[in-house]
Amino acid sequence: MMNTFGHLFRITTWGESHGGAVGVVVDGCPPQIDIDISAIQYELNRRRPGQSHLTTPRQEEDAVEILSGVFEGKTLGTPISMLVWNKDARPDAYNHLKDLYRPSHADYTYQQKYGIRNWQGGGRASARETIGRVAAGAIAKQILRERCETETLAFVKQIHTLEATVNTDTVTHDDIEASPVRCPDPIVSPKMAERIDQARRDRDSLGGIIESVTRNVPVGLGEPVFDKLKADLAKAMMSLPATMGFQIGSGFDGITMTGSEHNDAFYNEAGQIRTRTNNSGGTQGGISNGENIIFKVAFKPTATIGKPQQTVDMDANEVTLEASG
Repeated sequence: MMNTFGHLFRITTWGESHGGAVGVVVDGCPPQIDIDISAIQYELNRRRPGQSHLTTPRQEEDAVEILSGVFEGKTLGTPISMLVWNKDARPDAYNHLKDLYRPSHADYTYQQKYGIRNWQGGGRASARETIGRVAAGAIAKQILRERCETETLAFVKQIHTLEATVNTDTVTHDDIEASPVRCPDPIVSPKMAERIDQARRDRDSLGGIIESVTRNVPVGLGEPVFDKLKADLAKAMMSLPATMGFQIGSGFDGITMTGSEHNDAFYNEAGQIRTRTNNSGGTQGGISNGENIIFKVAFKPTATIGKPQQTVDMDANEVTLEASG
């Protein structure tokens, strides 16, 4: 099921970038859970385009509508369907691209696989698909907070060559939201904004790294071997548009350490088993151990840029492409 993720709590996203709407169906949500629709809308507002000059200029309200699965503010245990209408879809703006394969987009591979593609914007491969993930994730956050007091935060760790210094044990939501680039490092954040502005002036783009921390995680989440928690997290993250890498805990830096340096020693803290370090990133054997789950995700530079690029059309003729949006 290529558009579905999860088992017990299962989400299926649908819709195209410049189609009528995008959305998600959430199946497996327990009944009688209080759902705060304003909390779902808050998360969608955070990802909404056009928030500042640093983001895509597309203007969307991204107002969520819950079509099923919720009654009088509580979940029914039946599928929850949520929808967001595309208000600023401008499909005609892509007419000149209908026969071209944009570099590092999904145009060519979709055409070869399916023999047809929606050339209006990114279609199914657009980052607009993530609206469904955000809406579903907002419900999952409410469930985890209510039952386990679990908190998940994510922030910009790096833009291009600028890397932030952030303490994942103490960083707060307000720290992150105080920055227009959502980087809680007050020294690096303005430098990131200027670097992004310069790339825009150069009609180019930049990539970056997002870091996430989840606190108050119950012990025992994840299954042995193929459904390890870190494997599921990697699949969820790597299925996002533009992702190029995933690492949990020490990640690739772990190879520079010895076993005695990397091992997370156990100790007893008032009757609770803890680890003195967290190089494992909150999982061992693919199962959560109660420590913070910490991972990073690398995103490539945005593929749509204003600089002229060499490409080919659907007849394999070499052409020059200059995109404006």
